[in-house]
Amino acid sequence: MAHPEHVHDRPDLPADLDEAAHRCLVAGFGGATAVPDPLKRLIDRGLGGVILFTRNVRDADQLRGLTERLRALRPDLLVAIDNEGGGIGHLVGAGAPDVPGNFALGVVDDTELTARCADALAGHLASLGITASYAPVADLQHQSRNPIVRTRSFGADPALVSRQLRAWITATEARGIASCAKHFPGHGGTETDSHHDMAVDPRPYDELAQDIEPFRAAVAAGVPMLMSAHVVYPELDPERPATLSPRILGELLRGDLGFDGVLVSDALEMKAISDRYGEAAGARLALAAGADQVIVAVADLDVTLACRDAVLQALRDGELPAERVLEAAGRVRRLAERYTAPAETGPWDADAGLAAARRAVSGQGLPGPMRGAHVVDLFPPPHPALNWGGEDLLTEVRALDPTATGTAVTEDPADPAGLIAEVLRGAEGSPLVVATYDAGLHPWQLRLRDALLAGRPDAVRVATGLPDPGDTEGEAVGLCSYGRGRVNLRAVAEALTGA
Repeated sequence: MAHPEHVHDRPDLPADLDEAAHRCLVAGFGGATAVPDPLKRLIDRGLGGVILFTRNVRDADQLRGLTERLRALRPDLLVAIDNEGGGIGHLVGAGAPDVPGNFALGVVDDTELTARCADALAGHLASLGITASYAPVADLQHQSRNPIVRTRSFGADPALVSRQLRAWITATEARGIASCAKHFPGHGGTETDSHHDMAVDPRPYDELAQDIEPFRAAVAAGVPMLMSAHVVYPELDPERPATLSPRILGELLRGDLGFDGVLVSDALEMKAISDRYGEAAGARLALAAGADQVIVAVADLDVTLACRDAVLQALRDGELPAERVLEAAGRVRRLAERYTAPAETGPWDADAGLAAARRAVSGQGLPGPMRGAHVVDLFPPPHPALNWGGEDLLTEVRALDPTATGTAVTEDPADPAGLIAEVLRGAEGSPLVVATYDAGLHPWQLRLRDALLAGRPDAVRVATGLPDPGDTEGEAVGLCSYGRGRVNLRAVAEALTGA
């Protein structure tokens, strides 16, 4: 079935306004080598940027070729990617540096070390021809039931998070890469993942103000982009999520914080927007509210074209003022000129991430080096949007101690009693390690953990994210890594084995 994008294959608005409308879009796409024809046509009309995902990455040489082809179509095209580090990253196949997640960096609270980690990520991006990074996360993590921010945050203290942001932004800027603080005005106080539903933060303004402070620090540090949250804040705007709110994006962000960089929306296909408004209406409403670019991250370019068409039609109908779109496109154009191509790349500290992860590991009561341990690693499947690679602790332990045994469990087992009995038999005569990840959000992990500890009170507990329920505040009974990136797990494995 033909998609109605063909209606607007030829511009019927003034050329500058048509180009401006396209500048306000960031598109995802499929494929790792060829640029799809619909994307080429969008770029020819003035598309502001593309966002890359794992689906676009095979290896470093392939990715360099792809970014070169994209930029050959138009040199000022922004080529962006989510590049937070930790367990989240789309560039593993391209040899991305391993760095711990933000929370581990916040636990260490060494801004020089944070800068080295951010520099490694930015240097790698520059070497691949990627010009913009949708990082760092500026959200405060202070809601224990929050399912989406957690170790992506530097912490709960606004002052700590602010100084970590400054270090990250400054290091990224020094590499000629555009950074983006997200998700304004803060996603850390919700109990809902906006990928799945509309999130609401019901707190009073004086509490919300604490979450805004890191964004204020990011603006002061010169961050060139901010990303909005698909979250409703009744104290700020009881009707619309931040992405669609003129009050939040205009009065608060532009007025109070004085931000004049590019405000980009989180992805419009996230359920918080798509289920309630639809992506196309979301694009129109976000730009009208004050966003400068909207991200349509799905590979299906028909969705991007539908968003484009909605913006063009709103311009024709006068629902979206031309002045607003021209203003937004001007900001995008200035950003693109500033980050037209990555700076020359030099070496980066490939060991900074592991050094930070080692310093972040905390714990108590370890009996000493544990050789030949039986490791049970409990964790949920990777979040599809965040692309954590599913690394497991047993693999990292076995890399240091080949005599280790164990299993990884990624879902509530059909026969929990049978699994528990099997683990206890397998661990007989050996040290037992029971690792969990966000167990408070996944009760099956708590049930298995507690049953295993009942059978083996001497077992060592490991939290591979934030401390789990029942852990001593600030440190696990055993070990806590404050992240589940590869270097986080390696640092835990070193602590367990004494390597």
